[in-house]
Amino acid sequence: MATILEKTTGLLAFIRTVETGSFTSASRTIGSSPSAIAKSVARLERRLGVRLLQRSTRTLALTAEGSAYYERIAPLLRAIEDADSVVQTVDDARGLLRVTAPSDLGRTLISAWMETFASRHPRLKLELGILDRRVDLIREGYDVAVRVGAISDSGLVGRRLAELPLVLVASPDYIARQGAPRSIDDLRRHACLRYVLAGRPYAWRWRDGTTLVPDGPLDSNDGHALRLAALYGAGIVYLLRATVADDLAAGRLVVVLPDLPMPTLPVHALHAFGRQIPARVRLFIDFLVDRIGALERQTPPVRKPVKEEQP
Repeated sequence: MATILEKTTGLLAFIRTVETGSFTSASRTIGSSPSAIAKSVARLERRLGVRLLQRSTRTLALTAEGSAYYERIAPLLRAIEDADSVVQTVDDARGLLRVTAPSDLGRTLISAWMETFASRHPRLKLELGILDRRVDLIREGYDVAVRVGAISDSGLVGRRLAELPLVLVASPDYIARQGAPRSIDDLRRHACLRYVLAGRPYAWRWRDGTTLVPDGPLDSNDGHALRLAALYGAGIVYLLRATVADDLAAGRLVVVLPDLPMPTLPVHALHAFGRQIPARVRLFIDFLVDRIGALERQTPPVRKPVKEEQP
């Protein structure tokens, strides 16, 4: 039994050191001393017969063996922690909650809501990963992924949060300089700011089924960066309306081709816990249902595009 406990201590010390970046930080999370953490990791390395961490006076870095070992062990330890959290009550929810979200939703909306969530659940620590790519929740150790669009991941449980409309927008300055497009075909002569996914530009779509793959001066895989570029007058961008609602209301952006209805995209929260959902995950998803669901019901005020002056 002592051997099993010793192994468990070494694993916990190793994983917390990797997650926090130092023996000192790991000791704070475990409630031990930095020297005790370092000795536990050293004993684990001796037992395995390999070096897991490269140590210097300033930094710690995973070796190739350490990286491979961490990827196998971290999910197992997380599963043990999740087993405890499953039986927690909502009032007793605590621990680390790791969430990933796309840049436009994560930076513009979810980050702004975190003070409210934190005040309601002070014993939960949120780690928000802003990633505009498909995340492997199990391998990368995330609890929840907020996804926009169709769900393709097998083995994950999805909860619908909302159906949010898309919109074409530009700054009043851009419209004043370049004129307002009067048709979809007009967009071909405009500076279109394109969202790129997996190296390919995302097609612009309308509710009647019309599609356009535009061209322009800027491609990015970061929706927030495209929004900022549009605010500074770089061109026309295709985004979720909820992420630019404040800009539209304040007149910093205006709708392009407002008479042509745009489609909506589903927003889901995904997790890999099956029916045994930890309390921290259930609380966060319920919070998102309330907040993002409210966006679906809102109709923010919008300004029409600036009209071109007639010669």
